[in-house]
Amino acid sequence: MMRRAISLAAAALAVTLVGCMDPGAPGAGSGALSTAFASLPLGFQYVPSTFAGGAAADSNGWAPGDQQAFGRGEGGREGSGGPGHGGPGAGGMMCGGLGGAFHGNGLGFGFGLGFDRGLFGGVFAGKTLPGTCAYDAGSQRVVCDPITHNGLSIARSAAYTNANGSTQTAFDSLTTNTINIRVGVNGTKVRRDDDTSVVQHQSDRTVTGLAPGSTQRTVNGTSRGTENITGSNTTGSFTAVRTIGDTITGVVIPVPAGGMAFPTAGTVIRSATVTLTYAGQEPTTSTRREVITYNGTSAATVTITKDGVTQTCTLAPRSRPVCQ
Repeated sequence: MMRRAISLAAAALAVTLVGCMDPGAPGAGSGALSTAFASLPLGFQYVPSTFAGGAAADSNGWAPGDQQAFGRGEGGREGSGGPGHGGPGAGGMMCGGLGGAFHGNGLGFGFGLGFDRGLFGGVFAGKTLPGTCAYDAGSQRVVCDPITHNGLSIARSAAYTNANGSTQTAFDSLTTNTINIRVGVNGTKVRRDDDTSVVQHQSDRTVTGLAPGSTQRTVNGTSRGTENITGSNTTGSFTAVRTIGDTITGVVIPVPAGGMAFPTAGTVIRSATVTLTYAGQEPTTSTRREVITYNGTSAATVTITKDGVTQTCTLAPRSRPVCQ
């Protein structure tokens, strides 16, 4: 019991230091729900997304009230986050901040376990998908057997095409121009705090402009995930549902000469919702939405809406947004 109390106290301190929500910021919700935006849902670090929290994923799980905890990453570093993390009052963004390639540093595209990091590396540099994989003529995709990690099943597949749109059975460093990656994560995990999480996540990402000589990459895709949590604390038994997702539309990233490149066009829309219900009480819901618009200038426009209250911000490369 003493060990559990110490662990929870340390986790609560981590939330205070790196949580995405500032209780004093416009639109901040109750403390029980605000911390839900500080970390990724359990297992979401394994799917491609724009959320930089993949290296500091919520392995121990979020829970409200006296059990709130910013989890330690599965093999990652505790309490880390990408550029732009922090509370809205400081111009921060949720769930670790905005992932690398979308923030101007050319790294951290967020493919999760086994994908390596970097928009211009990993699978997109010709590395094979992790696990046992084979080309399936019916789907015209390279399909991998599911991998079980920490009790969750992770399924991956990829499709490769050349500049003419013709399907390829494998990556070719001389001719492959487009790669589509699909990842699904499903499973149930009884967490360290004895709460139970049931997750279902998926992602579909396409990058075009990979052929030699290309001067820019174009990224499109979506991700979405749901974590259903059941547990109890000193307030009582509860159920909580966390949903998260993003949509990338026409984001153009120049091929960097020196390793750094800020997107010149396109939009990224990120959203998250948490609904908490204690036994015998009405549900409480909090929402957050972030829209990043790239316009070819040295800074993007960011609109952050938290529970109906909106802030307009500007985002420079590798910096926190500056909000009005």
